[in-house]
Amino acid sequence: MILSHSHYDHAGGFPSLLNYCRPKAVYIGRNFWREKFSYDKENNRYLPKGCGFTKNDLDSWNIEAIECKDTLKLDSFIRLFTNFDKIYSFERIPSKFVRGDKKEPDTFDDEICLLLQEADGLALVVGCSHKGILNITATVKKRTGLPVRRIIGGIHLNGEGQERIDKTLSELKRLGVREFNLCHCSGTNVPGKITTGTIIKLVEGES
Repeated sequence: MILSHSHYDHAGGFPSLLNYCRPKAVYIGRNFWREKFSYDKENNRYLPKGCGFTKNDLDSWNIEAIECKDTLKLDSFIRLFTNFDKIYSFERIPSKFVRGDKKEPDTFDDEICLLLQEADGLALVVGCSHKGILNITATVKKRTGLPVRRIIGGIHLNGEGQERIDKTLSELKRLGVREFNLCHCSGTNVPGKITTGTIIKLVEGES
């Protein structure tokens, strides 16, 4: 089992999954167990956003926690990837996301992605892309020497303006991305056919 990061909507269902299957190990990123919060402006308070279970819980279930610190090869076609570089300054993590007792800004160093070998490049499976989908994609290309051809998952453009969306898609195309399978948090305010749950191709002449 691979958990992209420790937010409740990406990892919180894990205990219930144990009613149906029992994985031997869970792959997580660094600082996965630090409690996460999100600031609720309307009620002026921090709401817990963590996964809802602890390392002690995992031990009691006899499930091993394997931490990915940089790159972790699972087999000949699959590897985990983390520790992304900050390449694009306009990709910022919203200040509402904090972690720990001191409510420090969350840097999402627990975020990991999955790389799948695909034709002449890689398929990139992400959870929410809190570190920035461009930062993630560019880091993968830089360190592996292979272009990301397909992005699967959430790219966290929900609520962003059209200029930011267009800029992101244009740069992804320049980096070599050809197709998306978009879902959760990608946003619907995007051009053409690029909406949550669709498959699109980036080709010449399309935005």
